[in-house]
Amino acid sequence: MSRKPIIAANWKMNVTPSEAVTYLDSFLGTFKEAVPVDIVIGASFVTLPKAAELIGPNPAVSVAAQNMSHEASGAFTGETSAAMLNDVGVDYVILGHSERRSLYGECDSVINKKVHATLAAGMKPILCIGESLEEREGGKLESVLSEQLEGSLADVSAEQMADIVIAYEPVWAIGTGVTATSEQAQDTQKFVRSVLEKLFGGDVAGATRIQYGGSVKPGNAGELIGQPDIDGFLVGGAALDPTSFAEIVSAGIAG
Repeated sequence: MSRKPIIAANWKMNVTPSEAVTYLDSFLGTFKEAVPVDIVIGASFVTLPKAAELIGPNPAVSVAAQNMSHEASGAFTGETSAAMLNDVGVDYVILGHSERRSLYGECDSVINKKVHATLAAGMKPILCIGESLEEREGGKLESVLSEQLEGSLADVSAEQMADIVIAYEPVWAIGTGVTATSEQAQDTQKFVRSVLEKLFGGDVAGATRIQYGGSVKPGNAGELIGQPDIDGFLVGGAALDPTSFAEIVSAGIAG
């Protein structure tokens, strides 16, 4: 089954609104027209309005938030709602990133509420899953990923899965410079797809886009995207430079 690749930049707590102007002036100059991949820029909350304004009607590029509250409104100091993100033109929301799970204690049940809130608001979740090195070496990779998928996607329908992207990021490869080999990444992505098949059936599993994340860079993007179950990337450090990220996107286009 043909799946359109999706390549997303996760700027994390980097890139101010003024820095986004310089970055996007360079990057959008390269990608002005529709291309055979979906390109997503994941900016911080304060940078989102400027990023959305600059990207505007560009047919190749969409905007993602890096997190979202599942609450609609109210006394939740420091939180950001779906309505707020909609108002500034957000298309995707990155949910369940390992940093949110490990540093801020987000569990599958909380992430599940955010998935449902994102879908209800007409935005598309990029749901992150991944195992630690200790879990991988301890033989728990499959149980950890299965639990994360089942918990985070609880009560999601097969129809709703059409709007959900899965991002597999081995925690031990995020920001470390260590990348899973293409064989390791492919084997794990294939397993993730098998879990989706058990949960939603073969058609949904075959249609769901599964990204790889974890020290993706221009030098390894081509080999990774060539694997049959890798449908794109969620890129951290290498996405902070517009030229580097453009090279990764170009590798995805060459596929």
